[in-house]
Amino acid sequence: MAKKVEAINVTPLHDRVIVRPAKAEEKTAGGIIIPDTAKEKPQRGTVVAAGPGKKDEPVTVKVGDIVLYGKYAGTEIQIEGDDLLIMRESDILAIV
Repeated sequence: MAKKVEAINVTPLHDRVIVRPAKAEEKTAGGIIIPDTAKEKPQRGTVVAAGPGKKDEPVTVKVGDIVLYGKYAGTEIQIEGDDLLIMRESDILAIV
């Protein structure tokens, strides 16, 4: 079942993409609760907006795609109270 993606009122420029990171895991497989300070940054998220691309290279991801990205990819931003990441499409490693 596909998860509905809420639209935002921001359009990234050129080959930029805005991604909503997935929630960090709160428990391990064995049931141990992980405190906020020990959680790793998620490396998976959902595309919420994408720019048009460069002159000869259109953007290949679309809104709603679940993507994998590098651990330190993107810049953290806050839009309408949501914590999001804005990054270049080249920072995206794969579409899941």
